[in-house]
Amino acid sequence: MVDVIPVGRQIVAEEDLLPESTLKDVVDTMVHLVEFAGAVVIVVGALWAFLQLLRGAASWGRLSKAGVWEPRWEFNRIRLSLGRFLTLGLEFQLAGDILRTAIAPTFTEIGQLAAIATIRTVLNYFLGKEIEKERIEVERPPGQEPATTSAASA
Repeated sequence: MVDVIPVGRQIVAEEDLLPESTLKDVVDTMVHLVEFAGAVVIVVGALWAFLQLLRGAASWGRLSKAGVWEPRWEFNRIRLSLGRFLTLGLEFQLAGDILRTAIAPTFTEIGQLAAIATIRTVLNYFLGKEIEKERIEVERPPGQEPATTSAASA
């Protein structure tokens, strides 16, 4: 688009660097790429977790010297890793939503972004809490009681 601006006795033509329609197309392409990246992260995480589960199921466990059945794979470690993939994937999806409203958003789009961002942020928050809980559980030495249980019994 070319705007004509009078400057003194001269008429100067000012050309937009990038028309808004082209800018919208470029941003729309970037949104699709970012959302695709988020979907890929989630799918890769789900496949990885599933493969880990299958690998662990191949040898379900063994009897310890004390005669107690011990699983050979750790379900919590798989959940923890999957949760990290989900959190990262949700971050990419949220980035795509924010990018989508970067060019001349309408009030409807802003409202939709606010609702989506709120839902995804709440999901991320609780997923983060669950990941932290699982991480503490996984890092706890075998046979040691959780900190909340030992504090409650004292």
